[in-house]
Amino acid sequence: MRHVIALDVSKGKSTIVIYDRYKQCEFEGELDHTRVDFEQLHQRIEEIAALDGQAPEIVFEATGVYSKQVEKFLRDYGHTYCRMNPLEANLQMASMRRNKTDMSDAHHLAKTHFKMEREKTYVQDDYYEQMRAITRYYDEIDEEIILLRSRMHAILHISFPELEQLITPSSALFLNIVQLYPHPALLMAHSKTIIKNRLKSNTRKNLSLERAEKKAIILLEVAENSYPAIEPTDIRCDQVRDYARRIMDLMEKKAQLVKQMVAMSEGRKEYTVLRSFPGIGDTTACRLIGELGDIRRFKNAKQL
Repeated sequence: MRHVIALDVSKGKSTIVIYDRYKQCEFEGELDHTRVDFEQLHQRIEEIAALDGQAPEIVFEATGVYSKQVEKFLRDYGHTYCRMNPLEANLQMASMRRNKTDMSDAHHLAKTHFKMEREKTYVQDDYYEQMRAITRYYDEIDEEIILLRSRMHAILHISFPELEQLITPSSALFLNIVQLYPHPALLMAHSKTIIKNRLKSNTRKNLSLERAEKKAIILLEVAENSYPAIEPTDIRCDQVRDYARRIMDLMEKKAQLVKQMVAMSEGRKEYTVLRSFPGIGDTTACRLIGELGDIRRFKNAKQL
């Protein structure tokens, strides 16, 4: 058995222990996540590799963003490593007697490593890391849109309650109307022609003059019979305008992210295969790749 280097990763630093082939701890200390400390660790790994004739085994638990620096260092210097799922690591260490002198879980990771057959972590191409980051960004935007829609709905219920029944709330036209006319009194102040032209010029997606005129007629009829709970000068009318504007911007950003993922994925085999499935479009194909990563790292369907 070769040397084992185990790290207990936390914010900005790690506790590091090195065990020799005889399962004896020969070093225990702290590793700051800085260039100097990482370079010193690299030198130490090289020295151990030269002494043993083989590279030491490196193991640590995944700790979200905190372990990313450690992984980046190991990848940059070409060191193989085992990144443990925290739940799996805890289960493996649960049966071990804990020594009161041990500084952290680094000792337990190292000791169990001599007993367990742990596979090396599969290092994915940076493409998959970027796809996952974009997918997560897409999800965050989705969550923000849902929150803003909920807030917008609450205000429209007292400023122009009929509006959501007239036009699909998720449409670009609806968001445009909310920005222009969040209160029926604002509609009543304009003629059908002005409303039609404003809808046509302000809707970001193509809207024909004929359709814009039909919407203007319907809106005026509904506005005349509407009885809102607030006045058109109420600050909440400006607030709901802002919500609608932000939702439109976020929807455009989502579309841009999909285009970016498609541009990155075109020509890749998994993207072509996923797009060939009936019902799977660009967005779903890209988000599947973002979540699954490099599917080649799975040996069977159960692992997937």
